[in-house]
Amino acid sequence: MTTIADNLARIRDRIAAACAKAGRDPAGVTLVAVSKLNPAEAVIEALAAGQTVFGENRVQEAQSKFPALRATHPDLRLHIIGGLQTNKARDAVEVADVIESLDRPRLAASLAAAIKATGRTPGLMVQVNTGDEPQKAGIPRAEAEAFCNTCRDEYGLTLSGLMCIPPAEADPAPHFAFLADLAARQNLPLLSMGMSGDFETAIALGATHVRVGTAIFGSRVPGG
Repeated sequence: MTTIADNLARIRDRIAAACAKAGRDPAGVTLVAVSKLNPAEAVIEALAAGQTVFGENRVQEAQSKFPALRATHPDLRLHIIGGLQTNKARDAVEVADVIESLDRPRLAASLAAAIKATGRTPGLMVQVNTGDEPQKAGIPRAEAEAFCNTCRDEYGLTLSGLMCIPPAEADPAPHFAFLADLAARQNLPLLSMGMSGDFETAIALGATHVRVGTAIFGSRVPGG
């Protein structure tokens, strides 16, 4: 049976190969291990294998696992990658190092207030709904550029990058290319794009962060 360490080694090898093919330095791509629905014990296994950056969808789950782990692993970094409710903005600011799912003005306002109240300044990425899918979080692609400007100009937020999740059945390349072009126009250095099945394509198109869960931790709990 493969272990989390084995899986991490395979993913790192794939990242290195994709970077070599794209003429990129592997140090420029951060692996975000998506630990949602996995217990703290699985995160500890990954930490023992040298993984330090993790992603969680739900703030409440992140709060239950990561504060205790930080005490023994001060280099741990946590990304919130799931849709974020405005009433969870302060909790997210308090627990996360990066919030990847900023996608609407009300959330921008809530995050700005939480940052001011707590003094914590997590990295902020705007999530773009590149497929304009009604069931999916993210600012519509036609509104994304104006929203980035609004986040800065009206809410005083410092943005670090963009994130997207392309439609499941679509060719992800045009979606990744759109995000990379928008990031360049907005002078945003970070691109979180690519998951277990398509992160090599994302790396070829400029991803700085790839989010991998199942290929590291195995299948998640059904219905979770």
